Amino acid sequence: MIDFVEGTLCYLDSEYIVVEAGGIGYRLFCPNPYQFVRYEGSKTKLYTHHHVREDAILLYGFATRDERDLFRKLLDVSGIGPKGGLAILAAATPEQLVMAVQQENVTYLTKFPGIGKKTAQRIILDLKDKLVGYTPSAILTVAAGDLTAGEQAVSALNEALEALTALGYSDGELQKIRNALAEKSKEGESVEKLIKQGLALLMRG
Repeated sequence: MIDFVEGTLCYLDSEYIVVEAGGIGYRLFCPNPYQFVRYEGSKTKLYTHHHVREDAILLYGFATRDERDLFRKLLDVSGIGPKGGLAILAAATPEQLVMAVQQENVTYLTKFPGIGKKTAQRIILDLKDKLVGYTPSAILTVAAGDLTAGEQAVSALNEALEALTALGYSDGELQKIRNALAEKSKEGESVEKLIKQGLALLMRG
């Protein structure tokens, strides 16, 4: 069982990133590969889930153990496979997902791709007891050198918008959420959280 992969991020795609470790390139499917764009060419570490099926052996990578743990819990829900689990984690932080389950917020959960009312209810039924007392830890980010707080905010906002553009959203769509993300970036939100908040806003239309 591979618990994590640590090495150089060689390149990324819309569904996965490739990390070179010990002369081997590991393809890791991620909730949002573009959250790692700023680490391209640098050393990074991802926590992994090793998924085996009849026709493939796949590795799924996550920025934190919290994300991986929630992914594994989602896989235990009837009707949710790896792709569905990744889609949910791409659009919500662990904190948002846990809160939605604990509050039995069906409306929020049905905003995720491929999640209808029945599946949302199953998520709540299957996970509510498992998430009692579960408090996701804060996601750690790499220090941004000697940049000022204002420069870091602008840099984070631009990286988040670039990632959303790479996911296929138009300039017009992004302009509608730019101000909201700019405010969040000024509050010190990480690029990863800005991307997830942007996806949540875009899902609302």
